[in-house]
Amino acid sequence: MNNSNHSAAPGRVVCDLTVESNTPLGPLYGLLSLRADGPLPAVAAGQFAQVRIDRSKTTFLRRPISICTADPAAGRIELLVRRAGAGTDALLAVEPGEKVNMMLPLGRGFSRPASTDAKLLLVGGGVGVAPMLALGLELKAAGYSPEFLLGARTAADLLLLDRFEKLGPVHVTTDDGSAGTRGVVTAHARLNRPVNMIYCCGPKPMMVAIAAAAARIGAECEVSLENMMACGVGACLCCVEKTTKGNVCVCTEGPVFNIKQLTWQD
Repeated sequence: MNNSNHSAAPGRVVCDLTVESNTPLGPLYGLLSLRADGPLPAVAAGQFAQVRIDRSKTTFLRRPISICTADPAAGRIELLVRRAGAGTDALLAVEPGEKVNMMLPLGRGFSRPASTDAKLLLVGGGVGVAPMLALGLELKAAGYSPEFLLGARTAADLLLLDRFEKLGPVHVTTDDGSAGTRGVVTAHARLNRPVNMIYCCGPKPMMVAIAAAAARIGAECEVSLENMMACGVGACLCCVEKTTKGNVCVCTEGPVFNIKQLTWQD
């Protein structure tokens, strides 16, 4: 299948965005809706923002957060944030009206299949559902028919499910069986049926297993890596990933990679 080139915005900005709402999604997650004073650069699904954490005096580096939804013309974006330490705790404590400084959009996004008839499966786990929602919206608007496979520990950890259901069929797994199929997302039966392209974001073990499933059924596969990032522009080298072409910075060469570029299957 011929895919278009990875999409990347022609530029990036560093700006303050105003918090419009901060919606808790259970104990671990929150959805931030933010608005800039004017239009933002074009944002491709899979790109991210480096967010400055002003509320935390112990957090000196920006935090990389996937862009969940974007309306660049209106200057609006949404960020899905998971509590993982002092920085994200502080980010999830912001209140409407506060300013949040960020650099965006960064990285390279997902490609699109040449044909809108392609069977597409978008797989997300945990906070990895954020770029899957962005991609689903992008694909649906372009005439594709996305299908989703979402995994979580419990029903309470399933995020933004109502939004996914508006875009296409949704399969759900939970570790405890409280919603959908009991078990891990990588064991779902949908991965045994034909599909042309799989997109995935989540914990690395999950993505490695999804990549193996894609290879088994002959599907193309792109994954969005969640390597630790400090600068977002390829200067600090802390997000380096080994690829078939050598070591590259995930923040500039990714975060989206075709699995054929990675060494996971070696």
